[in-house]
Amino acid sequence: MMIPTRELLDFEEAWPRWSGRKDEAIRARFGVTPARYFQMLHRVLDTEDALTERPMLVLRLRRLRDAAAQEQRRRAG
Repeated sequence: MMIPTRELLDFEEAWPRWSGRKDEAIRARFGVTPARYFQMLHRVLDTEDALTERPMLVLRLRRLRDAAAQEQRRRAG
């Protein structure tokens, strides 16, 4: 199952950044595990369609993703 780009971006834009229960909301709305959702989201973030659709949101999410990956690499040594 592939969730349409617009639906992923709408959900991310509407979801409060620091709110809990996002995992439950992902399962209820999309019927996929949070891990699968984030795989799809990260794939979508690298597309021109997403960047054209919501540039500010996509750039913010890319920065967050890249910072988390950098921190993970730093911890791994």
